[in-house]
Amino acid sequence: MLRKNDITELDILRFAGARGFAQADGMAVFVENALPGERVRALILKVQKNCAFAKTVEILTPSPDRAEPDCPYYRQCGSCTCRHMTYGATLRMKREDVRDAFAHIAGISIDVPPVIGMEEPAHYRNKVSMPVAGETGAPAAGYYAPRSHRVTPVEDCLISMDSGNAVVKVTLQWMKKFGIPPYDENTGKGLVRHIMARTSRAGESMAVIIAAGKLPHEQELAGMLRAAVPGLCSVQVNLNRRRDNVILGDTCRVIWGRERLRDTLCGLTFDLSPLSFFQINPVQTEKLYQTALDFADLKGSEEAVDLYCGAGTISLNMAKKAKHVTGIEIVPPAIEDAKMNALRNGVANADFYAAAAEDLLPELAEKGLRPDVIMMDPPRKGAEEAVLRAIAKCAPEKVVYVSCDVHSQARDVKLLTALGYRLEKVQPVDMFPWTEHVETVVLLSRLRQKPDDYIDADVDAAELEGTSAETKATYEKI
Repeated sequence: MLRKNDITELDILRFAGARGFAQADGMAVFVENALPGERVRALILKVQKNCAFAKTVEILTPSPDRAEPDCPYYRQCGSCTCRHMTYGATLRMKREDVRDAFAHIAGISIDVPPVIGMEEPAHYRNKVSMPVAGETGAPAAGYYAPRSHRVTPVEDCLISMDSGNAVVKVTLQWMKKFGIPPYDENTGKGLVRHIMARTSRAGESMAVIIAAGKLPHEQELAGMLRAAVPGLCSVQVNLNRRRDNVILGDTCRVIWGRERLRDTLCGLTFDLSPLSFFQINPVQTEKLYQTALDFADLKGSEEAVDLYCGAGTISLNMAKKAKHVTGIEIVPPAIEDAKMNALRNGVANADFYAAAAEDLLPELAEKGLRPDVIMMDPPRKGAEEAVLRAIAKCAPEKVVYVSCDVHSQARDVKLLTALGYRLEKVQPVDMFPWTEHVETVVLLSRLRQKPDDYIDADVDAAELEGTSAETKATYEKI
């Protein structure tokens, strides 16, 4: 019988996310820093009723996929969890995760093609956002250590663009020089909470300091950043006095330069505020969006809806091939960006609404909206149940669902299939190399039944059979 603090030898059978999966004493064991095919000595960290968690203390038989981590912060940082394996192995791991999610959560067995990977998976992040910690005179910025809010200082992140790293470094120098106190989330005291930077494909950069109050020496900060960051076009302060983990506040103020950063994607031009959502990996985003558009297969006569549309990146690409597109997004500044982006790109067949999708879509459905295609790219928690029911009521022929969390996506697909849709195909895209996260595009089509065969059923999501994985991704808990 496994017990906490036992050290035991295990054969790793397959991936379980970024962990290795083994079996011992009739229990599933999830092992950190272990790869399929390896034999390891592992320390048992936790034992539950049906499974246990462990970490590798010695690799007895290494896998050919094992790699020496090339990042000096790998052991402490909670960002890139997969640098102990080859890049090819990370793609296989993510493919298995997608397949398992749909099998175990949605109850659907479907062929999952290889993950669309990145040719050069380094310095790909066009946005860096680091929490700030430390003390006055000795500030630090980095990423949270695994399963904690303890900041691991990171001076040169291997997945962030160089300009983003430079913004962080200079801001810390400014804080040290002028005695600007870091924010302490436990006491609510201090000023600088996060340092954020966005970089366009043309090499322009926006620096954003998220602060809990008014900053002294703002112009000195702007001067230091201008001298050190090539292509800098904007320096802003975002005010956030909330006592929670939300990074950005609602208001931004320009210290120097422009209000918005201009970027390009899929042949379109976008102006972005600090509050705008924009995918962080432009190279892979174009592959992701092309996959979504291929799944939609627009012919020019369709009425389309884009839920959670952000600054209109997918909407405006859909508008190239659809008759009309309606974009819905809860963040008003993002909708303002979307409207301006439509004007800038000469798109006249797209309308945008600032509203919660779970509120507006049912209202539009009641008014008779019947789109041919619904595109959706919700946040990590997935879609609200009200949104999924409104989608079924609108009865589009196709639903194209883009997700950064395949587990919440699989949960939502399960409900959509119960509401009259069939999962047709899946395509994973590696938007976040060296992490265990994967972006997934799925296509669902509306089932067609003869009138005599149709049953109007009121499906209660709570009564759908739940697996242990699924119960961790319920609408209420998320």
